[in-house]
Amino acid sequence: MTDGPPAAAPPEPIDTLPAIFIDADACPVKDEAYRVAQRYKLKTYVVSNSHMVVPVSRLIERVVVDAGADVADDWIAEHARPGDIVVTNDIPLAARALKAGAAAIGATGRAFTEDSIGAALGQRALMEHLRSTGMMTGGPKPFDRNDRSRFLQALDTAVVKSLRSKALGPRR
Repeated sequence: MTDGPPAAAPPEPIDTLPAIFIDADACPVKDEAYRVAQRYKLKTYVVSNSHMVVPVSRLIERVVVDAGADVADDWIAEHARPGDIVVTNDIPLAARALKAGAAAIGATGRAFTEDSIGAALGQRALMEHLRSTGMMTGGPKPFDRNDRSRFLQALDTAVVKSLRSKALGPRR
């Protein structure tokens, strides 16, 4: 028998490695992200609003969210923390990831930064406005192997930077 209040439960362990979050619907670089994550032994969350096949690994977790605009983005934004890496072509999600302290990388290897995200959001808004007026703006250039290579390099660079910074917050 002990005196005093019962001891508090020990705190949950803090994950000391960054995680990779993939905005997986229509993401052309999932396989590349899996390879980088495996090399560094990083937990990877594959977030989509439909079922998709992912490699069997204790490090890869498929997260299927409800259908709807921005539901996958909301899940990623709520779970990303400083030091994590978000793979997305969605500029508003990239902005939310940066706000949370995570890195954000597009499928072509474009690293979104605090310095570049404002211009990217402005350009996105302008293009949406032009399309809403009926102007044909065209789409992105076709995805090619050079984009894939730039993505691999950018993701590897982001992982190394995150591992060196040790600025990870608690996992939510």
